[in-house]
Amino acid sequence: MQIDWAYLEKYALENQKLLKQVNDGKRIVFIGDSITEFWERFDLVFFSQNNYINRGISGQTTSQIFERFQSDVIDLQPKCVIILAGINDIAENNGPISLEEIMENIIKMVEKSLKNNIEVLLCSILPAYSFYWNTKIQPIEKIRQLNQMIEAYCILKQLDFVDYYTEMVDENLSLDKKYTDDGVHPNLEGYLKMKAILETHIK
Repeated sequence: MQIDWAYLEKYALENQKLLKQVNDGKRIVFIGDSITEFWERFDLVFFSQNNYINRGISGQTTSQIFERFQSDVIDLQPKCVIILAGINDIAENNGPISLEEIMENIIKMVEKSLKNNIEVLLCSILPAYSFYWNTKIQPIEKIRQLNQMIEAYCILKQLDFVDYYTEMVDENLSLDKKYTDDGVHPNLEGYLKMKAILETHIK
């Protein structure tokens, strides 16, 4: 029995329905982990009014997200994809992984998108002082380094870099308390802040 490691089945039925609909050329897909998945729960109107497609899956690493990138992004033929991924790699949800390997996975997503004429908005990951589900990890410096790598890649490839980190970090390099209840995931105020930042990038 094959294990659905990337959880391809989660959005399979929704994807089938979408593929039967007329594509108006305005589709935008949000791909990522729990921070993306939970966004729609906190701000349903933001997604429903704009016909945004949420393809976040809680707990996933960049390897898992890339594994389902074809079915959850490319096959839907969006005009744009918003990629927010990497925090669960730093949390070692699937074991240790280097920043270079995380970045390679992100780059593969970008290259696959561009090859299919899909615009890319590449996002910084959010700040976090610690992970409540894996307290031995000290993520502050890795988060800063990965964001620097993402930004440098965006500059090199002339991609739009969506910088949530700078506007949501506090003096302790944590996610500002007004934007979170658990130190990692945004609350409503956090998602409203992310929306304000993102809307300056969506054309």
